[in-house]
Amino acid sequence: MSANRRLRILTWHVHGNYLYYLTQVPHDFYLVTKPGHPPGYAGRNGSLPWGDNVHEVPIDAVASQHFDVVLYQHRVHWEHDREHVLSAQQRRLPRIYIEHDPPLDNPYAQKHWVDDPQTLVVHVTHFNELAWDCGATPTCVIEHGVVVPKNVQYSGELERGIVVVNHLAQRGRRLGADLFDTMRERVPLDLVGMDAAKSGGIGEIPNLELAAFTARYRFFFNPIRWTSLGLAIVEAMTIGMPIVGFATTELATVIRNGENGYVHTNRELLVEAMHSLLGDPAHARSLGHAARRTARERFHIDRFVRDWLAALSRVSG
Repeated sequence: MSANRRLRILTWHVHGNYLYYLTQVPHDFYLVTKPGHPPGYAGRNGSLPWGDNVHEVPIDAVASQHFDVVLYQHRVHWEHDREHVLSAQQRRLPRIYIEHDPPLDNPYAQKHWVDDPQTLVVHVTHFNELAWDCGATPTCVIEHGVVVPKNVQYSGELERGIVVVNHLAQRGRRLGADLFDTMRERVPLDLVGMDAAKSGGIGEIPNLELAAFTARYRFFFNPIRWTSLGLAIVEAMTIGMPIVGFATTELATVIRNGENGYVHTNRELLVEAMHSLLGDPAHARSLGHAARRTARERFHIDRFVRDWLAALSRVSG
């Protein structure tokens, strides 16, 4: 297969923003859909400006279609759809599994369900790759890449922090629901995201409006204990927002204290840091400028596309 050939890639809609950035790679992506577009099978649904290289394929039609690569993104799709939706020939195609999360059952000893030397597992952070036990399955890391919003720039005039988490109440301690509750008693914080109102938040902001909405806040606060590096954090950095969060998982390698934000495991120190940003807009702007430089150097969409082209060439070539 030529390295320059345009590939037909079968995948699923799992994380909308990630999928949008992934489809900046110059190949054709075919999204498995079900009637009603339920989670995991949502296709091109939503407000994101999908490109002409993003197509839908009904789940009943998948087995009769031609593809070059299968890109799994969820355990259900690997364990169920691979066996019951794909044809036998499609199961033998070059394949990649994107692991979006750190291990959720055991932080250092959990074996990954993809146990296949012929499948490439792509981790989205180095921390995830370190934590998972992938055995003999080959792995690589492709860090996030984001498109910098046009005509949106941090202003920070609101003396409040912004938190962006979907379904915070439902997802509980892992996503820091308790930390958000205790911190907002001492620091003015607003929450946006799916079902945010259930946690006393504002509600969901459409994807294309989120950058401009958050840009008015003094800083971005991430209460999450255990996750991959959130795309919302990287997106906030691209518009020049300072970041405050807990020094866990990959975030500890991204934020440098006093330079582009503040991270720590001591919540008292984070409260002090947030109050210092609220009281000193010039300091917040300085940290935000550095955050934007970090994002453009480490999470530029061009680097992300190059990394994905190399991974796809590795499995298909």
